[in-house]
Amino acid sequence: MADSTPLLRLTAVAKRYEDPGGGDRAPGVLKGVNLELTPGESLAIVGPSGSGKSTLLNIIGTLDQPTSGTVLLDGRDLSALSDGDQAGIRNREIGFIFQSHHLLPQCTVLENVLVPTLVVRGRAARGGAEARARSLLERVGLSDRLTHRPGQLSGGERQRVAVVRALINQP
Repeated sequence: MADSTPLLRLTAVAKRYEDPGGGDRAPGVLKGVNLELTPGESLAIVGPSGSGKSTLLNIIGTLDQPTSGTVLLDGRDLSALSDGDQAGIRNREIGFIFQSHHLLPQCTVLENVLVPTLVVRGRAARGGAEARARSLLERVGLSDRLTHRPGQLSGGERQRVAVVRALINQP
């Protein structure tokens, strides 16, 4: 029997930004978002530019806080966690792939993929990371580019490196 307990639950999530003019009309980007995802479900968030897609993902990923509402990840209220605990969730439980890649230009492909493993506590948690990185890079067709720097890669190759980096800690 499949577990139907939500892995992610958003209840009445709203986000307002301060009015740059200092007035009372702060722009509301998100208004009362409700969402539940159970393990194994997939979701696509689509909408026009400026509709709040990135804001919503930043809130789910603990990069931003909602103005109101709750975000529960595996039953934990993300806004109630310390900054350190939120950083731990970002590193171990959520895989980020940014539109602009954010690869370190001075590092090789393999080194860029391994960066998130450097902050995982304990040698045992990091064990096998390089082998896992090599395996994932092979799966995305980059096994011959391990020693290349991001500036030597195409945009698509950089994006694949970012995907592997997001998966390296098995979020």
